[in-house]
Amino acid sequence: MSTQVASEPLDFGVLLNVAFGAFKQQLHRHLSQAGFDDVGPSFGYVFRLLLAHPSSLREVAERLGISAPGALKVVDDMVAKGYVERSEHPRDGRIKQLTLTSRGRSAVEAARSFHAKFEQELVQRLGISDVAAARTVLEQMVAHMSDAELEAGLRPS
Repeated sequence: MSTQVASEPLDFGVLLNVAFGAFKQQLHRHLSQAGFDDVGPSFGYVFRLLLAHPSSLREVAERLGISAPGALKVVDDMVAKGYVERSEHPRDGRIKQLTLTSRGRSAVEAARSFHAKFEQELVQRLGISDVAAARTVLEQMVAHMSDAELEAGLRPS
């Protein structure tokens, strides 16, 4: 595929966006083939949070920078699809603690497997030095960001 339209090269930011879109399409195709064909667009963000530690709905909303009703909608969908479960909070019975189910952990593992495979396939096609250089460029693009800015970039937009 050419990275040009009407003989004009794509702007760098546009190219990054198109490449990310292609990556996401392949990731969702991989997840679907692995039995996770019902993963919603915000699930990955919640997976990442709950993999680190169980959280309350309020914590999920705050970490994702969305309203509690918005977080509830995503979490309810994840619960209905078997990725997340609610349980009593160990210190406060009024709070529901959210954790990944074994299906949720399996979906995360399938996604991580895809990430590794994708990068390995790039290495096979382009060579390790080109892929390492691409990774260095991407890392440098975010190196100036504060922890809060980087975390905000890990949220749904």
